[in-house]
Amino acid sequence: MLELTLEHITLAGVATLLAAAVGIPLGILITMTQDAQDDVEARLRRLEDRLEIQQLFVDYGRHLDRGDFAAFAELFSRDGEILLGPIGRAKGRREIQATLEAALAGRIGETVHVVSSPAIELSGDVATSEVMWTVLARTPEGDLAVTMAGRHVDDLVREEGRWRILRRKGLIDLPDPGRIL
Repeated sequence: MLELTLEHITLAGVATLLAAAVGIPLGILITMTQDAQDDVEARLRRLEDRLEIQQLFVDYGRHLDRGDFAAFAELFSRDGEILLGPIGRAKGRREIQATLEAALAGRIGETVHVVSSPAIELSGDVATSEVMWTVLARTPEGDLAVTMAGRHVDDLVREEGRWRILRRKGLIDLPDPGRIL
């Protein structure tokens, strides 16, 4: 399967294909200045960055809930850091993986993390973000309960062409407001 990225597709190339597909003369379709084309490409890049960062948050919860701590650790930069209070603090992928394996041993499948409301600020190859999270668990009676809710405050970095977490700090809002993990 051929994968095309923004580096492979130019606005002019898309315009040429569109013009050919609908029979519009190319000169009519391409009327943007180079500055306008650069602006469109920069806006497209920001949208792609936001989507990739949002997927990073989805993958975080998914890998955590499934107990795939190797994949979880890969979401962090080489010298990434996680600050989750009583769950653990770790720096570097190996240490992050080991910390989560020790903290959650035997507890995989007991909870589900719902990640929502990402607020992302981009600045080139670095970004900051804050996301909300909610932990759901089954009670001994078989009911569903919200056990915790809080936020992650992140520093993100583009490393080797991919967005990764450089530093993640967890904050608990419920049941103990303001408690820092």
